[in-house]
Amino acid sequence: MTARVVRRPRAGLTGWSRFCCCGVSTFNSGTENKRRASGEERKRERERKAVAEISLLFIGGSAVVRLISSVCEASGPRLSGVALVRGFWGLLDSGVALLSRGYCCRFMPLFALSLVWLPSWRKDGELRFEGGGLVVDLEAVAKNGVLGSGGEKLELKKMIEELDLCDVPSVFICPISLEPMQDPVTLCTGQTYERSNILKWFSMGHLTCPTTMQELWDDSITPNKTLYHLIYSWFSQKYLQMKKRSEDVQGRVSELLESLKKVKGQARVQALKELHKVVVAHASAKKTVVDEGGISLISSLLGPFTSHAVGSEVISILVNLPLESDAKTNLMQPAKISLVVDMLNEGTIETKINCTKLIELLMDVKDFNSEIVSSLSLLVGLLRLIKDKRYPNGTSAGLCLLKTICSHKQVRNLVVNIGAVPQLVELLPSLNPECLEWALFILDALSTLPEGRQALKDCPHTIPNVVKLLMRVSESCTQYALSILWAVCKMAPEECASVAVEAGLAAKLLLVIQSGCNPVLKQRSAELLKLCSLNYTATIFISKCKLTRTIQ
Repeated sequence: MTARVVRRPRAGLTGWSRFCCCGVSTFNSGTENKRRASGEERKRERERKAVAEISLLFIGGSAVVRLISSVCEASGPRLSGVALVRGFWGLLDSGVALLSRGYCCRFMPLFALSLVWLPSWRKDGELRFEGGGLVVDLEAVAKNGVLGSGGEKLELKKMIEELDLCDVPSVFICPISLEPMQDPVTLCTGQTYERSNILKWFSMGHLTCPTTMQELWDDSITPNKTLYHLIYSWFSQKYLQMKKRSEDVQGRVSELLESLKKVKGQARVQALKELHKVVVAHASAKKTVVDEGGISLISSLLGPFTSHAVGSEVISILVNLPLESDAKTNLMQPAKISLVVDMLNEGTIETKINCTKLIELLMDVKDFNSEIVSSLSLLVGLLRLIKDKRYPNGTSAGLCLLKTICSHKQVRNLVVNIGAVPQLVELLPSLNPECLEWALFILDALSTLPEGRQALKDCPHTIPNVVKLLMRVSESCTQYALSILWAVCKMAPEECASVAVEAGLAAKLLLVIQSGCNPVLKQRSAELLKLCSLNYTATIFISKCKLTRTIQ
């Protein structure tokens, strides 16, 4: 038995009904060989139609339901959902576009009906707007109030803040703030905005539409309820998916923590690797590790007999977790620090970087004992990491840790003794601005020691390399550079002043004095300029300034 095909609408129908029936008959002509539906399929069809009528009544009112019913009666009792949707498709044009033009209250019920009745568009419980890629779960929509009233509703503002999505459909975005709308309203021009944003626009004296710049002939705003329901449903679905993923992640983290108590060898390494991936990817995993005492469990795996494979994975996890003071105290045990130092010298570049990050985290405690980092092996490994130009990330991580170490006066002498000063001076021309500031901070800190000043003076590239950085990077770099130059020139004015002047120091100092920088820097520049001029007559010194060449 085949479905009866209606090729033209019945007489007596006018207006939209006649137009819709024409569309139905046009697209229904290809259903001659439609298979006979089973009893179960007919039951599902009746259920879909009932849901559709409820949605139409909720969104569009009884007039829309009567219109659809008249079309169905004119086209026969076995009217397919595909034919009905296609009959109205020209009227809808694009559901997403109509939303943005403010026509959703009139036409979106029809579009919603098409989504309910069109099985080919439905996959895995999801409904898709082909016009804009919008995905709406029908059950979630019904539960959250679009197709009826449900349980307790989530707060839209809370969902938007927690999700922080970057792939929000453009029709959900307010053109003024470029943020998802929470209370969309439509102007007489058909454009939709967030209520608070458009009211602020009006309060500034504007009587135009912000998007089209048309003058408004009616300043009233109409709540766009249909768009609000779609926004709410879309964010609800994403929020519930996020919560479900979070629950799955938390369960997996608990399983991994339990397995770490039992497994050993390669199985332990694999469990740690998986835990590291989960912790890096999900914030909820970090919370689960902390709540279930995972930090102490993971820290206990570090010891004198721990292999580097296990140790590197443990450290990669710990640097991604929030460590409390008790956990840091536990990690500062000599056996654990010794293992970290060994891996800093012998591990892969990723392991070395993680070791520097972990040591820096451990130093961020009150009353830190500097003897922990007063290890020759640690400082040598750190300096080797900094000098390796193949890995800029390693240089950055190493300088950051060395800067923290040099803030402790007790360790500075050891840093000078391992030859850090000339090696850092040689690196200055190749560093990026952030690393430059750290390196100059370290050299400035070391210049407070007699041994540090002597090392700076003995390095032939100290004055030329540091002079080039004046007024080049930042005010902080200029401040550190001036302090270093002052320390060196003060130590041996006759020997160093002439080298500094030949390197262009006088011209740079004049630029600092004439700039709008810190008055303290200007005062230090004037003192240094006076120091450099002691060995010259006024005429010769002025000629040595080379101001024009310096500016160029």
